Amino acid sequence: MPEWSVLKCLRARLLMTLEELRVQIDTIDARLVELLKQRAACVHEVGAIKKSTQAPIFVPERETALINRLKELNQGVLPEKSLLSIWRQIVSCSFRLEGNMRIGYLGPEGTWSHQAALSRFGDSVELVPYNSFAHVFSAVEHGEVNYAVIPIENSTHGTVAQAMDFFPHTHLRICAQVRLAVQNCLMANTDARSIRTIYSHPQVLGQCSQWLRQNYPDAEQIPTASSTAAARFAAEGAAKGAAALGSPLAARLHGLQILAEHVQDKATNTTRFVVLGTQSTKPCGQDRTTLCFTVPHQSGSLVDVLEHFRRHGINIHCLDSRPMRDTPWEYLFYVDVEGHEAVPPLADCLPQLRKSCSTLKILGSYPEQ
Repeated sequence: MPEWSVLKCLRARLLMTLEELRVQIDTIDARLVELLKQRAACVHEVGAIKKSTQAPIFVPERETALINRLKELNQGVLPEKSLLSIWRQIVSCSFRLEGNMRIGYLGPEGTWSHQAALSRFGDSVELVPYNSFAHVFSAVEHGEVNYAVIPIENSTHGTVAQAMDFFPHTHLRICAQVRLAVQNCLMANTDARSIRTIYSHPQVLGQCSQWLRQNYPDAEQIPTASSTAAARFAAEGAAKGAAALGSPLAARLHGLQILAEHVQDKATNTTRFVVLGTQSTKPCGQDRTTLCFTVPHQSGSLVDVLEHFRRHGINIHCLDSRPMRDTPWEYLFYVDVEGHEAVPPLADCLPQLRKSCSTLKILGSYPEQ
């Protein structure tokens, strides 16, 4: 058989196989859509039951169990990040079907808080920006939104003091958390060599300080209220060599080009956000609890409190303090520990803590994931 005939046969066989595979994919896609429709019908019924019993739509412990189950079923075949991203959008659609949730966040649009809210709740819920922590807390307290997402800790710059100061004065609880890798980028609508001014939030400027010294030592750094505001200033001042540091989302919202990615000094730079709500999250087996407390103003009182955790074998994730607003030189301590308030050993430790502390408030127990 001539060589050209052999090649023609091989090509026909390859095309046939490709067409057969495409038919299989189309069939699978149809099944997927049908299964999603069936899932939506179940979700609608779940929403009706939750509404009649006034049960919360967002159940973090249930989500954690689902994530763990997905990982087991996947067995490492699909990229885990991609699988969870697909699942997030499916659950986001479920939130909408159960009863269109409103999620507040520390705005404006394009901030890392906005990105964290999208990461946790997906695109199908209504996201509402607020311009201050006070407005965010108030919105949840007064039922304007169902939940809110706020930053409370950065791996490079520590706790977000402005946020922590509201917890002693609210009935809201931490229901869940979101860890988000902060990957700042340089954005502008001007040539990189023409940049004269760089705008950003003070914390972002701090996270990128070494990179800025190495790459733009002569550029003026101007702090802004948010990285989104910085992006707006960069867009408005492009002709004068203005640029901004912030999230890729902020660049997209303001039509800016990304000139450099991952410009933060620490590759592992991560911000921890929490979800504020009015409900208590049930144990999932991998929990974290946040507490705040005061101690008598006498020698060794803080050590006595910490000793309770040691005796019960409870690991402390972090410990911080903030000055009390109404009492000069007195401090409120915040501590994150392993475990759930309703489950030993933490449940056994809490009565002893209350005896040693002047005041003790549980801000929430929630999945560690």
